[in-house]
Amino acid sequence: MGSVAVVLSAVAFGVMALFAKLAYDAGVGLDALLLVRFGLAGLLLLVIAHARGRLRGLSRRAVVIGLLMGALGYAAQAGLYFAALTRVDASQVALVFSVYPLLVMAMAVLTRRERATRRRALGLLVALGGVALVLGGASTGAFDLGGSAFALGSAIVYTGYILLGDRVAAADPLAFATLVCLGAFGTFVIWSGLHGVPDLGFAPVGWLWLALIASVSTVAAILLFFAGLARVGPSVTALLSIIEPVVTVGGAALVFGESLTVQQVLGGALVLGTVLVVQWPAGTGRTRSPSSPVAPELRSVA
Repeated sequence: MGSVAVVLSAVAFGVMALFAKLAYDAGVGLDALLLVRFGLAGLLLLVIAHARGRLRGLSRRAVVIGLLMGALGYAAQAGLYFAALTRVDASQVALVFSVYPLLVMAMAVLTRRERATRRRALGLLVALGGVALVLGGASTGAFDLGGSAFALGSAIVYTGYILLGDRVAAADPLAFATLVCLGAFGTFVIWSGLHGVPDLGFAPVGWLWLALIASVSTVAAILLFFAGLARVGPSVTALLSIIEPVVTVGGAALVFGESLTVQQVLGGALVLGTVLVVQWPAGTGRTRSPSSPVAPELRSVA
């Protein structure tokens, strides 16, 4: 059942981009999406964490770090990710963002948290080539520099966020996830205070998509991920999570009629294949690596 939970979590994360696109179609603005998403998700996680007693005994330092990670890192990553979805296809955003495990690996090597190997070095080069193919073969026939930069920027911010929050989140992932979402919500409350309250007068169906983003693609995705991780370990979890961008690309084709060019298919295959090969466990150990995307409270695919 652990593997099933991980797969369901990946599916829940994967459909988030589709829910966001549908919300935009219903007239939901970017500011409203971010504010409502983190407000609802933070509230739900707070209730669950409190009921399980996971917030008791947290040090003031842990609380401050969790809130700051959300207010600065997660808010920035999510803002860039959802901004990219306003400008380019969901499939393109998913494929570009999926390069983040390799960026984490590269930074972990540069900061001497992991050893450099030929497989990792070659994998990074191949994956970056794949990203170039994805960006250069937009299905619309036009290269949107802004949207592509937002998607890649989201992956870069997320890379730094994972490296900084990896050890902090390990103490109590559910408590940390709650604090992160509340911290991000605080950022968008402040943003709204400075730039005006977002327009909430969109079509009623927009609230449905926002509720699904918060409940399914944030809270349920995190809880399922935790349940699966506890049963199958980080290596298997990281490998199964690779289906997340596949779900986004397939869903975007079915729901929006998005199509990938041959060039994009090849680029996406290079990225996903390289991530799979690099993360494939070299031995039987289950030691957690910072390049394994096993902290869903840090994820945005948010």
